[in-house]
Amino acid sequence: MSYKVIWSNFAESELDKIFEYYIEQASLEVAKKIIKNILAEPKRLINNSEMFQTEELLIDREEIYRYIVCDNYKIIYSVDIKLKLIKIADVFDTRQNPIKIKHNK
Repeated sequence: MSYKVIWSNFAESELDKIFEYYIEQASLEVAKKIIKNILAEPKRLINNSEMFQTEELLIDREEIYRYIVCDNYKIIYSVDIKLKLIKIADVFDTRQNPIKIKHNK
């Protein structure tokens, strides 16, 4: 049985911010392309949910967080084996100070 991908409200909010940023700084087409790429990445996890590295900056959390890199973004996720869910917690711009990834989600 494969996993289902779900996005947290926080991750969706980050996607909205990314989209708005690229509309202002580049164009609607660029914004759409970046969001499309980010949304497609987690599909790689459906049959192999633990194929990516653990996020070392979040090892103090109760859940184990992993990440996928897509362009300049880390897609932070956890896996619920029992419910067969891949839970996207954050979309983090890697050009920021890495310590910012520790904010509460």
